[in-house]
Parts: sequence; C-alpha cells; structure tokens
Amino acid sequence: MPDSKYFRMGYAIIIILVIIMLAVKVQFIFTPLVIIFQTLFFPFLIAGVIFYLFRPTVLYLNQKRVPKTLSILVIYVLFIGIGTLLFFLIGPEIQKQFKTLIDNAPGIIETLQTKANEIRQSSWMSRFEENSNMTVEQATAQISDYLKSNVSNIGNGITGVIGIISSLATIIVTVPFILFYLLKDSEGLSAKIARFFPLKSNESKKILKDMDSALSSYIQGQAIICLIVGIMMYIGYLIIGVNYSLILAIVAMFTNVIPFIGPFLAIIPALIIGFIDSPFMAVKVLIVAIIVQQIDGNISSPLIMGRKLDVHPLTIILLLLVAGSMGGLLFMILAVPVYAVLKVIVSHIYRLYQLHKIQKKQVLKIEEDGR
Repeated sequence: MPDSKYFRMGYAIIIILVIIMLAVKVQFIFTPLVIIFQTLFFPFLIAGVIFYLFRPTVLYLNQKRVPKTLSILVIYVLFIGIGTLLFFLIGPEIQKQFKTLIDNAPGIIETLQTKANEIRQSSWMSRFEENSNMTVEQATAQISDYLKSNVSNIGNGITGVIGIISSLATIIVTVPFILFYLLKDSEGLSAKIARFFPLKSNESKKILKDMDSALSSYIQGQAIICLIVGIMMYIGYLIIGVNYSLILAIVAMFTNVIPFIGPFLAIIPALIIGFIDSPFMAVKVLIVAIIVQQIDGNISSPLIMGRKLDVHPLTIILLLLVAGSMGGLLFMILAVPVYAVLKVIVSHIYRLYQLHKIQKKQVLKIEEDGR
C-alpha cells in the first residue's frame, strides 16, 4: 500500500472514525464514566479557578518559611472572614434591591409596554407597521404576557430551586477539600501528570509549565479585571442615580468574564432599567458603560493581561460564536482558556516534530558521510 505522508494521514483519520463509530455503538459502557465526569466537573472546575487565585499567596507565605498546610489554613480563615464581612456589608443592600426588583417586575413590564406603544404611535413606526405582518403592539403584548406569566409562576419552580441549592451545597462541601490538596500537592501532582506524557521528562514538564502559565495568567488577570469593572460600573451607576445599581454592577462584573460579548450582555438590563426611568437616564447608562469599557480596554486590561495569551481578537470572537452555539454560556466562558491550553500543546507538538525532522536529517547526513 502507498506509504506517503498523506496516505498515512488518511489511515489515521479512518482509524479514528472507526473508533468513534464503535464507541457510539457501545456507549452504554461509558455511561458510568459520563456520570462521574458530570458529578466531578463543577467541583474541580471551581476548585481549579480558586487554586490559581490562592496559589500566589500560598507560595509567598511558603517563601517566608510558613508551612504550606498552615498557609492554606490562614488563607481559608482570611477568605471566610472577608466573605463574611462582605456579606454583612453588601448582603442587605443586594437583598433589598433584588426584592424590590422582583416586586416591581410587573410594573416594569407594564411600563415597557406603555413606552413601546408610545413609540408605535410615532409617524415613522406607523409607516413601518403598514408593511409588517405583526404590529409592534401585538409583539409587545405577547412579550408582556410571556414575562408576566413567568414572573407569576416563579413559585412553581421551587423544586428546581431546591435541586440547585442541593447542588450548591455539594459544591460548597467538596470544593474546600479538593482545593486544599491542589494547593498542598501541586508540585507532586504535576510530576505525576507528566508521567502520562509519551515524551521525555523535561519536555513533559516544559509543556505542563507553559499550560500552567497560560491558565494562571488568564484566570488571575480576568479576576482582577472583572473586579475593577464591577467597582467602576457601581461607582458610575451611583453617580448617575440609576436604580438597582449594585445588582447591575454585579451582573457587569460576572458577564465581563466573557471577552467582547460580556460587556454587551451586561449593558442590556442596565439600559432597560434606565429607559424605564427616562430616555435620558438610558443615555447616561450608555455613557457610563462606554467610559468604563474605554478605561478597561485601554488601561486596566493592557496593564494586567498584556499579551500573555497572544490570541487575536478575531480568533476570540470566532471561538465565542462556536462555543455559544455548542454549549451556551458555560462553553463561552471556557472557550478562551481551553484554546490557550490547546495552543500551548499544539505549538509544543509542532516544535518537537520539527526538531525530530532536523535530527532525522542529521542522522541521515552522518550515515551518508560514513558511506
């Protein structure tokens, strides 16, 4: 059979497709593995994120000759203390704003419908309606009825809420233990993982080190940037006097995890709340968002993140589009760090392949010279 490079690639693709086909036929064998993965995925994901946030402090204390176990316990105590302090400082305000938002939800929907009707009665909108199959009034009425039914049926989702609470309880119980052993045995764990690589020990350690550096840079940088964006948005919302400023700032902080798309997702609820107050308030909300994003894009992000990941913006946008269509919000959050890790692996594989080709040519040359 042909032994060229392209035929070997074809053989490999065919073998992979046959393996996938056989795996689909006997997928019941993998069901326990899928259940285990689904059970452990979120606890390990959350523990991994917190690990990269806590590790610099553990390493710093360890350099000061503080035992690692004691360093971890000190960080746990500080984290619980700061969390408790924040709960008592901003918890009541969050609860107050959230309760007010739930209580005012029907009125907010009615106001949106009224304002939409006012827009509909304008001359340019009337001309648009003449060529439409559904009037704006009908569309807004349907949206209003849908939102009202969902708001009124919140009590019907108690079972789902209980399920979520039980899952959160499981995560809260398991994450501290996973995190403790990750922080305590991170060096030994990387050495054990390196054994599974079909490479030399030094090459495996280099790949793991670069993967660790990429994840560490991204997670720590994103955490700091999200916190800065949340604080700036809250200050801006307080200055302009928009309602539910703390909730809107928290939404902006968490959605900022998604590059490019996150800020647009955060501004939508803020614009709605501002528009209900007045069109001018919506303009002020938009101005605050633009100012914060300009500061973040030109000052905070370049200073904190720099170009450590070296991922082109167009690549990030394409990744987010594909990840969003495949798995929704979670995949969009994970898309960039997963791509960064895969990029490290592929770049090292390509480097080793080129090195192997050079070494092979050198061996052939030595053999030819010996002849």
